[in-house]
Amino acid sequence: MQYGAPRNGGARFLNSQWKKTMRTYEANSPQAAGRILALMMVVDGNLASTELQAMHRSKILEHIDLAPAAFQQLLQDLCDDMLTSTVHGAVQLANGVIDSLLDEIDDPDLRRKLLQAMWKIADADDWLADGEAVLLARASAAWSAETNFRAHGA
Repeated sequence: MQYGAPRNGGARFLNSQWKKTMRTYEANSPQAAGRILALMMVVDGNLASTELQAMHRSKILEHIDLAPAAFQQLLQDLCDDMLTSTVHGAVQLANGVIDSLLDEIDDPDLRRKLLQAMWKIADADDWLADGEAVLLARASAAWSAETNFRAHGA
C-alpha cells in the first residue's frame, strides 16, 4: 500500500469551522452509517470502482439495512454538501465536522463494523491518501474511547 497526498485534490481537513452545516441523521441510522462509508470513498478525491466493490463484498450495506440506491443518494447528498465548502476550488472539511459525523454513530457494534468496512475501502485501491488516513485515525480515536469497543475487540 502506498501512502501520500490526496489524489485529484481530495478533501482537506481543517481545524476551522465549516461554513455550511451538513445534514443531520438520526443516531445509528442507515443514513448516518452510510454517509461515513461514502465519505471514506470520496475523501481521497477519487471514487474508485475498487472501493465500491470492496464495500459491497464487505456486506456492510446489508448489515446497516441500506439499499444500494439509497447509498448512491447518500453519496450524492454528501458530495453536494461538501461542494458548499470549497475554498479556491478545493473541498475543505473542518475536524469538528468530521467529528460530528462520527458522533452520529454511538453503537459499539456498528462502530466496529463500520471501521472494518472503512479499512477495506481504504485498502481497495492500494493507496492510503492523507485524507483517508486522517478519517481512519479520527474514527479510531473517537470510537475506541467507547469502553465496550476496546473490551469487545480484545
